[in-house]
Amino acid sequence: MDLSNLLEKELARWNDIISHRSNDPRAYVQRGMVNFKLVNINASITDFDTAEQLESRLTPYLWQRGLSYYYAERFGDGAKQFEVDLTVNAHDAEETIWRYLCIARLQSATYAGTTLLPIKDDPRLVMRRVYDLYAGNCSVDEVLSAGNSWDQGANFYSNLYVGLYFEAENKSEQARQYIVKAATQYQIDDYMWYLAKVHQKLRGWN
Repeated sequence: MDLSNLLEKELARWNDIISHRSNDPRAYVQRGMVNFKLVNINASITDFDTAEQLESRLTPYLWQRGLSYYYAERFGDGAKQFEVDLTVNAHDAEETIWRYLCIARLQSATYAGTTLLPIKDDPRLVMRRVYDLYAGNCSVDEVLSAGNSWDQGANFYSNLYVGLYFEAENKSEQARQYIVKAATQYQIDDYMWYLAKVHQKLRGWN
């Protein structure tokens, strides 16, 4: 069974769960994640919104909605979501970078660089190098070198975030090169791998 069929089966399972547990916010979060993986971006946002309406304490933990906002081109909403997320996880490298990416698309990469929030050391070397790249303190080659190891995840993250960096710089060919590589050569069991596949499909990079 191919990936899309598996995801459709998972979506049907969450539809069934929600039909019996319509007030369960976490069920909506899970269905929202499946909708995102299926490139049902607006449906995923609706699910995350419903989860928030049912349980307002979830708001700073809805990082998945921030990613959906990015692909819905609601960059202002995305930046706000990641800013709220950072109130409970102040030194998260990825959420800091996604805030940057939203601001870059809303205004410019130059402006986004002036708003990049500081973080403490991320335990992952590759993410420390990614952060340094976005901060202007590291080269693309250094990021790729940090990811160039036996670790499939490190290879994936280095290519994904280099591709996203180039997208923020409006360099679509370089963005395509690295994001497609992340999606096709470094599959990992992680939500962000699905994000790379979503990115590839929405940009028509099949």
